[in-house]
Amino acid sequence: MKIVYNSEVNQARNKMGSYSKPIVALESTIITHGMPYPKNIQVAREVEEIVRQNGAIPATIAILDGSIHIGLEDVELKKLAQTRDVVKVSRADIAFTIANGKTGATTVAATMIVAKSVGIQVFATGGIGGVHRGSELNFDISADLRELALTDVTVVAAGPKAILDIPKTMEVLETNGVPVLVYGQNSMPAFWSSTSTVPAPLRVNSVDEIVASMLVHKALGLDGGQLVANPVPLADQISADVIEPLIEEALIEAKKLMINAKAVTPFLLNRIFELTEGKSLTTNIALVKNNARLASEISKTFFYS
Repeated sequence: MKIVYNSEVNQARNKMGSYSKPIVALESTIITHGMPYPKNIQVAREVEEIVRQNGAIPATIAILDGSIHIGLEDVELKKLAQTRDVVKVSRADIAFTIANGKTGATTVAATMIVAKSVGIQVFATGGIGGVHRGSELNFDISADLRELALTDVTVVAAGPKAILDIPKTMEVLETNGVPVLVYGQNSMPAFWSSTSTVPAPLRVNSVDEIVASMLVHKALGLDGGQLVANPVPLADQISADVIEPLIEEALIEAKKLMINAKAVTPFLLNRIFELTEGKSLTTNIALVKNNARLASEISKTFFYS
């Protein structure tokens, strides 16, 4: 198994494999499955630059021709952004993808696995996967939830994706003992919407509180990571009363078309993009950037603790 570090991350590594600067992991499915070219590469570059501006080094994680990449050179990022039929990699297929020399974009679960294996403690994403609506019939539950219970990485996200059943998602997280720290408010954020009707399990008001929880979590030897739920800024949100009817419409269409498994989320996100006339993508980009800022502050504070 080959692990390749880009020049920026490699310069921060020492001979023992640890880092001389704070690092923030970034997933790659947002590049291949989240938005079209060239918007995807533009946003990827902007998110990486936000991490740098906030005192950390970005490490976009992907699998290219069977090699695990920790950080992408610009030419690699551009190639990935234009490649079609990229495998959407989670825990179940990460080994197969690597063993067979394929190119894959890492989901939340796969990014956590790789980040942990190379000593990266903090990961910024858009929203986590979770329990899909109608899961009582199809048992469609994202591997992201199980990964949060297994893998010691702090994940910064704008809550579960709004297309999911958020109350059930929170129940699964609670059952698996995953700490969910909501930043600055008393309700869970819901991806495109800053708030929801679901109460915050744990509220934090500062980066120092988040890092203190990380340190004690490690000192206790607890399994799994922590989810930091970071609300999308109010100026960028789509309120729940606006987005919810559109989600329901997209879900009905997906059911009629018999779309299932890994195809569900890309279909729903694309359909909601159409129904909102592009506003959902604008909000998605804003929340990813907002999460990158907070993750950088967490990584930096944790690194110097």
